[in-house]
Amino acid sequence: MSTGAADQQALARISASDVVEHLIREMTLEEKLAQLVGVWVNASTDGDSVAPLQSQMAGDTRSWDDIIANGLGQITRMYGTVPVEPSEGARRLAAAQEQIMAASRFGIPAQVHEECLAGLAAWKATAFPVPLAWGATFNPVLVREMASRIGATMRSLGIHQGLAPVLDVVRDLRWGRVEETIGEDPYLVGTVATAYVQGLETTGIVATLKHFVGYSASQAGRNHAPVSMGPRELADVMLPPFEMAIRHGAARSVMHAYTDVDGVPAAANRALLTGLLREDWGFAGTVVGDYFGVAFLDITHGVAADSGDAAVLALSAGVDVELPTVNCFGEPLLRRIRDGVLDESVVDEALRRVLTQKAEVGLLSPDFSAVPPVLSGSSEAGPIELDSSENRALAREVAAQSLVLLSNRKFRDAPALPLEPVGSLAVVGPLADDPFAMLGCYSFDAHVGASHPEVPMGISVPSVAAVAAGRYGSVLSSVTGNCESATDEQIAEACRVASGVDTCVVVVGDNAGLFGRGTSGEGNDAADLRLPGDQHRMLDRVLSACEASGTRAVVVVLSGRPYALGDFVDRAHAIVQGFFPGEEGGEALWDVLTGVVNPSGKLPVSVPRTSGGQPGTYLHSKLAGPSGVSALDPSPLFGFGHGLSYTTFELSDHQRSAPTMSTSDSVVVSCSVTNTGSRAGAEVVQLYLTDPVGEVVRPVRELIGYARVELEAGQSAVVDFMVHADRTSFTGLDLKRVVTSGLVKLHVSTSSVSDVASHEVILHGPRRVVGFEREMLTPVEVRQR
Repeated sequence: MSTGAADQQALARISASDVVEHLIREMTLEEKLAQLVGVWVNASTDGDSVAPLQSQMAGDTRSWDDIIANGLGQITRMYGTVPVEPSEGARRLAAAQEQIMAASRFGIPAQVHEECLAGLAAWKATAFPVPLAWGATFNPVLVREMASRIGATMRSLGIHQGLAPVLDVVRDLRWGRVEETIGEDPYLVGTVATAYVQGLETTGIVATLKHFVGYSASQAGRNHAPVSMGPRELADVMLPPFEMAIRHGAARSVMHAYTDVDGVPAAANRALLTGLLREDWGFAGTVVGDYFGVAFLDITHGVAADSGDAAVLALSAGVDVELPTVNCFGEPLLRRIRDGVLDESVVDEALRRVLTQKAEVGLLSPDFSAVPPVLSGSSEAGPIELDSSENRALAREVAAQSLVLLSNRKFRDAPALPLEPVGSLAVVGPLADDPFAMLGCYSFDAHVGASHPEVPMGISVPSVAAVAAGRYGSVLSSVTGNCESATDEQIAEACRVASGVDTCVVVVGDNAGLFGRGTSGEGNDAADLRLPGDQHRMLDRVLSACEASGTRAVVVVLSGRPYALGDFVDRAHAIVQGFFPGEEGGEALWDVLTGVVNPSGKLPVSVPRTSGGQPGTYLHSKLAGPSGVSALDPSPLFGFGHGLSYTTFELSDHQRSAPTMSTSDSVVVSCSVTNTGSRAGAEVVQLYLTDPVGEVVRPVRELIGYARVELEAGQSAVVDFMVHADRTSFTGLDLKRVVTSGLVKLHVSTSSVSDVASHEVILHGPRRVVGFEREMLTPVEVRQR
């Protein structure tokens, strides 16, 4: 039976920590374990999966009443599993919470989590740009604003936890989940992800960092493949974003990765989840399992004999909550504890963290209401608006800032873009009239809606051709097959259309999906970086037709990863790269193409020249770059940080505050930025570090700071980077993070391959060991002149 009113009043008078300890003392083992699991109430094992091996992982087959009899830790994706009206989802959640509270002795509600990687993954909710697009903005302030808006929506619906952001640093561009990452540089990933965490957490939503750690470095870019990575690369490339988001973002949850690193799966890695995360870093939040990740210790990794062994390994390592449903932390774990294989005190440790977090989000409060705030005060809820005009305006701004102008050659006597005037216009290609060209695999309509073709899209997502028709009226369009195939007849039709107009916009790229149902997204790894399907052949022929007819050719790539464009860069008059820019992506694209918006996006990942020569990233050692000992040149076509504008900028007055500093001091690097063109625009000033002689092999360069500077025509600003010696640190021979004496070079740049000025600074003093408390950020001050 539930706790009486007198007990509730008594609990209300004591601290949250005392309430937690009281519950731990009073709970039975069955009640404790019930708090360490989630239940996926709307999941089906029929049809398309939205999680790996979902159809095989049926989980708990008990009735709902039996499942909640001892309480329940989490409810998995009440809104994000099937298309459901938001008001109906809120009513279902309220009913479920009331049942959970009434069924168990202590009346503890469940914590509710949802995906929120590209906006809340729910029907009719705003589809914001994907994380790779966030990285392209180089604008953490804007990303924080977006996250706070997403978090406020989630809280209003009775949601407590968001499974985002992804902090994986891209190491192989063929990996299908590149679109979910923020980029290939740990500092960019860390700063942008931390801003997203701050936005969610300020609304009360528990941000969940994923995937801890190394997931994006799987062999050959294959999803779930083993990670062959040494401890130094792990520490210097993969871990810093997580450190930053915990220390500076105050994230309260971490999700373990699916993969193993050097033979040890993350879900069973006590040195990682307890030793590093909790003991070294002081993380006090919860560690949740990636979906079915605990069971995979038995099923795919083969380090556990059965689900009970898997449960013991995961809980002992530091996994607190099994998601999305009960496979291992239920009866299998109960039997192991009853048999004496695992001490109940290990359960208590996890339970303490779980209940503490429930207290933080208000679930242990005596005045908790099962009714989501959006329904409060209304017995008959009408439609709930999850895609407001304010949301769409913000989605459009993020999309516009994320679009990268890769090239802009002359057409006749002027740059091809912006289109002034447009003349006759055609839009061709496989994505010419496809709304899904805007959506990543974790946008609801691509993630879930695609499996429900009978249900219309819950939001308006205009295609490239549709926006053009709305703006220009008369637009020729030719949908040239799909991302994976096109017939000769379809290609010929596109060539005919392109030959008969003044300007032809060719739209190529990806369709996002899951586990083979697309060309980008979870499980959709690429064999190489050639445009998918027949698109290379199609684009080659259309550009030839444009060359023959004198048509201005503008190539738009809407994708989840960069593709090799070396065969087209000198033939297209302009190329624009967008990374699944969300529901307002079509409008934002035409704002950029027509000059309503001056492009300011910068590449968060390098664009390769050839399809097989650049599966890696800019963050590499000297021998990984071009050299005389290999005939293969991996140099990118467009480097990390590249992006053009319709105006021009000059960087001048380069200064450093001192030629030397101690290994515990700071130096200031400054420059002036002037908009020397005729219109307002934004430049991203980037600061890179080179350590020419290290005690271990160091990258050719690494980003250590950046500043997005917005200037009116003719306006100037001064940018000051405050570089602490800790920002030169790396993992040394003894596997400790150290700052060493010697020469470093600081490059003021506008991309990873375009230095404007370089400063030499000599560090002097003792070799210093630094750790989690080191200076992780490079503060930047922008002073308008």
